[in-house]
Amino acid sequence: MKKRVDFMVTAFRDGFQSAFGARVLTKDFLPAVEAAVDAGITHFEAGGGARFQSLYFYCNEDAFDMMDQFRQAAGPDANLQTLARGVNVVGLDSQSRDIINLHAKMFKKHGMTTIRNFDALNDVNNLIYSGQCIVDAGLKHEVTVTMMELPPGAKGAHTPEFYMTVLKQILDAGIKFDSICFKDASGTSVPSKVYETIKQARAMLGADAHIVFHSHETAGTSILAYKAALDAGANQVDLSMAPVSGGTCQPDIITMWHALRGTEYDLGIDIEKVRKAEAVFKECMKDYFVPPEATAVEPLIPFSPMPGGALTANTQMMRDNGILDKYSEVAAAMGEVVMKGGYGTSVTPVSQFYFQQAFNNVMVGPWKKIADGYGKMVLGYFGKTPVAPDPEIVKLASEQLGLEPTTRIPVDINDEDPSKGIGAAKKMLEEAKLPMSDENIFIAAACKEKGIQFLKGEAKVNVRKIDPKAAKAAGGEAKSGAGNYTVNVGGKRFNVKLEGNTALVNGKSYTVEVGEGTDAGTPAAGGAGQNVEAPMPGLVLRIEKEVGDTIEEGELLLVLEAMKMETEIHAPCSGTITEIPVKQGDQMKAGDILAVIS
Repeated sequence: MKKRVDFMVTAFRDGFQSAFGARVLTKDFLPAVEAAVDAGITHFEAGGGARFQSLYFYCNEDAFDMMDQFRQAAGPDANLQTLARGVNVVGLDSQSRDIINLHAKMFKKHGMTTIRNFDALNDVNNLIYSGQCIVDAGLKHEVTVTMMELPPGAKGAHTPEFYMTVLKQILDAGIKFDSICFKDASGTSVPSKVYETIKQARAMLGADAHIVFHSHETAGTSILAYKAALDAGANQVDLSMAPVSGGTCQPDIITMWHALRGTEYDLGIDIEKVRKAEAVFKECMKDYFVPPEATAVEPLIPFSPMPGGALTANTQMMRDNGILDKYSEVAAAMGEVVMKGGYGTSVTPVSQFYFQQAFNNVMVGPWKKIADGYGKMVLGYFGKTPVAPDPEIVKLASEQLGLEPTTRIPVDINDEDPSKGIGAAKKMLEEAKLPMSDENIFIAAACKEKGIQFLKGEAKVNVRKIDPKAAKAAGGEAKSGAGNYTVNVGGKRFNVKLEGNTALVNGKSYTVEVGEGTDAGTPAAGGAGQNVEAPMPGLVLRIEKEVGDTIEEGELLLVLEAMKMETEIHAPCSGTITEIPVKQGDQMKAGDILAVIS
């Protein structure tokens, strides 16, 4: 008799995050959920991770509404699972206890069954309270040990012995769990190490424990790693469905089915029904732009362990900002950043911290600008890193961020932070004159300004589809043009080719929106003053001053967001602000004028 292998379908969370940067509209994929249910699939990843914030940031949708609709499509008996980042829950920043507790209650209220709960640093202190909240809310708790392979030449963590130490700390802390997952978001763990890790975990946990192994195909070894995990005693693996399988995503159900043919293992599926479900899914997703890197195996990933769920999100943001040509340099710079940062696992949010710091090292200069998240991580504000970070980097981070290193537990720090928690979220809602509800409080806490923009009806749809007409029909406001033009501006000549929502200017691609009439914020021609220019591409997140305000040199003018980082723009001189030709939500290019100071 064959051994039954359990599996969870990750297509509608991790698949979306890994292939589309999590930017998928609910109405587009629900028919595929129904088709998967018809094929006999009962366990789905249905939200959490980047599929929370992305709905407010890019889809102009409510993640809680999406979860309600997912439950309706999947039926009352399906195991709907979401992903939580320990004390970070569903954001890049860590939260206070009241928000962590509210997260579990809201996800239970909106139809979820299980929460997979992990900490990127493998600091068990970050799993104790978050895990208790999940259990107290009546949800199943899947506690997690995060894995990756260190870049060649690095050592000191991420060995089977290291993972068993983390597992023993989980057991010693008395954390209640229904299952345990070994999660490799970058897909870099050597299969022999996966085998030894799962084998030792099975021996420690006993025969009845439910052990899950999760990986990605990015490095090309996921099937071999999955087989190693099963041979070592794992009960479950995570699988996806085309067109969001392979490459940066999980291996496909059909691929795994094929790999297990002739073995002692069986997925327990009707393969013809799965093929039909995948055909429906492909039809649902046919209008979405799939970046080529999303479907590729990248042999260099072990040297720069970037998770599938972050890789395409970052390359797409670089595409949007016209700097994709810098990606290879940024990826190459990640190895050093990982080694000097204390070996936190390359999974959100730490993977984003690694990428942001590598990005700064390339764009600004090596270690000239410490990214906020990376700096706080090496200083201890997200918990204890597996090994001590480089002392010189800790010193730089302390100097640049104005923070002292800490060994305090993050939730204790966050509970004392007046900018975090239910009280701070309520204040944001009151100032915006928005309704007070548990859902709105959590949205404000997790999404900050962008959450408030959504709740005020000011969010925009930024879903990448192949056909501009399809994007517009989905709720986008962009207008497009077409043609070839020669444009002379101030004596400078530009060759411009317009195709849909893309402008090719002297060979460089930009995303454009063309609207009728003139924008009241457009600056008048001429006039004296010092221009304040965008130092890099980014989104205008906050404007701190108004036209007519006096401002001192060095005073904060506005904040740009690029690559999920906030960049403060300070006044280069003292004077009076005569122009602010931008508004919140505008996408800027490097060199664009943000303000003029007389």
